[in-house]
Amino acid sequence: MNEQHVALAGSTRPAKADATRVRAADPQDQVTVTLTLRGDVAAAGEIPGERREDAQKTKAVLERYGLSVDQVRLEPGSIVASGPVSAMNAAFKADLGIYHSLEQGDFRGREGQLQIPAELAGVVTGVFGLDQRRVARRAAVAPGSGFNGSFTPEDLEKLYNFPAGDGEGQKLVVFEFLGGIFHDDIQAFCAAHNRPVPQIDVVALGVEPPRSLQELRQLPPQDQQDYFDATSEVMMDVEIIAALCPAAQISVYFAPFDQRGWIDVLDQTIADNPVVVSNSWGLADESPEWSQTALDEIDKRLKGVSKKGITVCSASGDDGAGDQIPDGRAHVDFPSASPYVLGVGGTMIDPHGQEVAWWQAPGRRTRKGGGSSGGGVSTRFVRPDYQQHINVDSLNPGSVKGRVVPDVAALAGPPFYDLILLGRPSPNGGTSASAPLWAALIARVDALLPAEKRQRFLTPRLYERGTNGTMLGQTVCRDIAVGHDNGSHPPAVGYPVKPGYDAVTGHGVPDGVALLKALTVLP
Repeated sequence: MNEQHVALAGSTRPAKADATRVRAADPQDQVTVTLTLRGDVAAAGEIPGERREDAQKTKAVLERYGLSVDQVRLEPGSIVASGPVSAMNAAFKADLGIYHSLEQGDFRGREGQLQIPAELAGVVTGVFGLDQRRVARRAAVAPGSGFNGSFTPEDLEKLYNFPAGDGEGQKLVVFEFLGGIFHDDIQAFCAAHNRPVPQIDVVALGVEPPRSLQELRQLPPQDQQDYFDATSEVMMDVEIIAALCPAAQISVYFAPFDQRGWIDVLDQTIADNPVVVSNSWGLADESPEWSQTALDEIDKRLKGVSKKGITVCSASGDDGAGDQIPDGRAHVDFPSASPYVLGVGGTMIDPHGQEVAWWQAPGRRTRKGGGSSGGGVSTRFVRPDYQQHINVDSLNPGSVKGRVVPDVAALAGPPFYDLILLGRPSPNGGTSASAPLWAALIARVDALLPAEKRQRFLTPRLYERGTNGTMLGQTVCRDIAVGHDNGSHPPAVGYPVKPGYDAVTGHGVPDGVALLKALTVLP
């Protein structure tokens, strides 16, 4: 087939820094991709005619290349297609290869800019799934020494003044990109804390998670450690939410940890319409692993989610102001850097019993422990209208006035969260724990609100000023004004912790009863 192609703007990807191309991908290997179409996320039942025409045109072109169209998602504007490597190379000029890195092992990848058939210029905005490099990261935080007595669900409810309730009638979603889910541990955890076991639905979006240690051990040997490490994090998310909202319906989405996975979990969120999402995965918004089209399309879907009144609670990262990019500059984590999420930072309890900003040497995660609350000023996302009065400047000289994160915080460091893994106590933490705590609180509060005031995107409201001139966030949160800055060596200097809003703990940690009271009276 000799059709004209055009460059797909924003699709350029460099070679993965630590990876080497070892061979061309087998022409017969099967590949599944998600294509995104122009236009914003549509309201349910209000799909524009142009979206339908774009989908029909795209389907016809893809089929000419021997690709099968497996699913059309009109509301977000996505098309799922599959076919052999040879057809993908022909359709998108991808030159797919097999790459090897120490971090990820062998994976399918590409370099450079994609091209699309000229007929689809201005219609197709992105093609995701050709490259399987990881763009989702999190890791367990090693418990520090000198702290005893990890926090139980009851401790957390008291610390953050949760209103009475169990989340009845609420639907929560948890994003996961690796790992398994062990229901025996969930049952043991709930029994240990005298909590009923909630309804938990596993939604496999291209990845089927192992459901037991036995299933995990059936994976290829090179994958087992990665999956086990990630499983401890998955279980932390689910156990925190399960204990705090035992009457809620909890859906756990499992997707590949590439760019396509992010598109697919957000498309599913739009279809399922939960009240809140917990996401503990991310990558610096300036990481070269992101393509610009991925950032744009993920953010577009986050905007659509926020318009449905869904609050996505996203961890701000556990590596301070550096966010694991060792170039001496400050960085923030995406998707917490999106204006359409609730960015959640971290605190800890110091040896004197005071809650302070989370920082443990060297301010970033290492195998021996450490970490600190991610936060700062984005260079990729402009400062939203609701943050225009926030006076926080970037640590990077000459940088733009970007979105500031986090918005809020919760316990991330010592003494950590009381959890169970493989039937044994397994305390853990990080902003990966702060995010599900906030998600559980939002769901519990939403269940208690009048029907007409439920499911409203929370983040902009925290910055609204009341008649007394005080931001709502300062009313419904307890300020964290003490603690180390979030420097992570490099950069050696982080953002300061100070009274009022700051770029380490945001407005502070929640007062659940105050949040319920405020949202009950707000128009």
